[in-house]
Amino acid sequence: MSKELPVTYSQLVKTCDKLERHYREPQDLEFTVEQGKFYMLQTRSAKMNAVGMVRTSVEMVKEKLISKERAILRLQPEQLEQLLHKTIDTQAVKNHPTLVRGIAASPVFDVKKAVKMGEDGVKVVLVREETKPEDVPAFFASVGILTSRGGKTSHAAVVARGMGKPCVVGCSDMKIDYETKKFQVDSKTVFEGEVITLDGSNGSVFLGEIPTIEPHLTDEFKTILRWAEEIKRLGIRANVDTPEAAKLARTYGAKGIGLCRTERMFNARDRLGLFVDMIMAKTIEERKQVLEKLKVLQKSDFKEILKVMERYPVTIRLLDPPLHEFLPNIEELINRVHNLEKQNASEELANTKKILARARELAEINPMMGHRGVRVGITFPEIYEMQIRAICEAAGELAKEKIDARAQIMVPQVGSVDELNEIKRIYDSIKSNVESSLGMKLKINFGTMLEVVRSCLTADEIAKTAEFFSFGTNDLTQAVFSFSREDAEGKFLSEYMEKEILTENPFQSLDVNGVGSLMEIAIAKGKQLRPNLEIGICGEHGGDPNSIKFCHKAGLSYVSASSHRIPIAILAAAQAALLEKSEKKRRKTKTRKKSKEKIVLNQN
Repeated sequence: MSKELPVTYSQLVKTCDKLERHYREPQDLEFTVEQGKFYMLQTRSAKMNAVGMVRTSVEMVKEKLISKERAILRLQPEQLEQLLHKTIDTQAVKNHPTLVRGIAASPVFDVKKAVKMGEDGVKVVLVREETKPEDVPAFFASVGILTSRGGKTSHAAVVARGMGKPCVVGCSDMKIDYETKKFQVDSKTVFEGEVITLDGSNGSVFLGEIPTIEPHLTDEFKTILRWAEEIKRLGIRANVDTPEAAKLARTYGAKGIGLCRTERMFNARDRLGLFVDMIMAKTIEERKQVLEKLKVLQKSDFKEILKVMERYPVTIRLLDPPLHEFLPNIEELINRVHNLEKQNASEELANTKKILARARELAEINPMMGHRGVRVGITFPEIYEMQIRAICEAAGELAKEKIDARAQIMVPQVGSVDELNEIKRIYDSIKSNVESSLGMKLKINFGTMLEVVRSCLTADEIAKTAEFFSFGTNDLTQAVFSFSREDAEGKFLSEYMEKEILTENPFQSLDVNGVGSLMEIAIAKGKQLRPNLEIGICGEHGGDPNSIKFCHKAGLSYVSASSHRIPIAILAAAQAALLEKSEKKRRKTKTRKKSKEKIVLNQN
């Protein structure tokens, strides 16, 4: 065009430049040329993917079209996720039928087989009705997880999200048959060994292998994050449980770990058997012998994670889940007993019967509100003693190596200060003992999760003992709504949102009116006693942009999110700070205007 119609081309370039400078957005233009005359027909702001939005934001700042603040505000934080994960090639999708849709959270049916195949280098998708902690070794070996039950905050979704693996949950149309190793969707049957592809971003499952596009962190993306880091007030930490995840989180910009779940460390292949032995132990002495072996492994993990996060706080949560979750489920054990009886496998049968008896003994009617967290620590104090000692020794040994390790011990499921004080006595005794043996003072903070309604309402009492708070908003949301998280997401929440009984899934975006109000009560009560009290949030809401805006407004110290959502949290925190600044400016202008009007009226 520049050669054939140079005058018209010059008009087009000038028009494009003028429109872009006027609207301060890249434009999608429609024009025509008739008999050498240029006609502008239409212009609108161009639609772009995440890569385009990030690139044009940085370029427009360089061209002085917009400020850094406007560059930050024009981005959608959720869009950034496209840049952090492998994505499905949208062109290739057209040639593959969609089998089923589930809830996007991030086929082999047998957990042990999945582990074995994964270790042999086979790409495996673990397919289960739902997952439990005992299945986690198969998560490490699998490239993705697919379940017929659950929601965005179900066990499978949370673990997979932390690992950065695609996960599709809640595929209720999918019927799984473990015995014949197949699943069925309508008339289509998929057998173990067939190839399927998961799209964790929209919850689709495809038959066959679809090419994926590798993520690439551009220089523009890094520039945006640097600007956001300068603007935000909220600290951003990570929910991670392994040294590898901690390294990734730090790469993405996390300034510490807000939640390190110690139970995830027991799920590794070399530890789960030991942990089951600990549960099966008949006496405290037997249990302590197994715990001593586990302590060596946990201390090694803590040292690695603290080392990776040197100079930044690492909040380590003591054991939270009920013990029965580490054992196979009762129905599975009963089936195993029947099969072993047919095979006359006497020794294995006797052992399986013992595990079944223990599983029945530990089984609970409502485990989410049962014998877990601090309640386990009080009734089986040797478990928390082992974990606290492992943390103290890890921090002390690193200090001897001149490594600035900043451990924080967090007690889950606390409902009263008396519960917390019971664990504090154990902590004080062990810390003092380790300090004496190492000949040094340890810098370790002691705090609690606020995830029980009563703890929020009595936060002023709990702050007498706790040096920091961290809201566990997953469990707190369950408690406030009296919803069972997985049942609600799997059965009726979608209908509630369709009928606008709820505008948002409260497990994805924080319920500001209910859960948020309770949090504000706890913040006020805690800071009344300790004005500089560190308060964070470590539920899945820590990576949700709308929830982050509330956390900024409520005056929290930090939010903690899974590694792959750290950049999203950084951008959302910067936007929250800019919106607050804008609102203050607007109110100030409004007040000034009213004052001038009042002066004029008085003069009249």
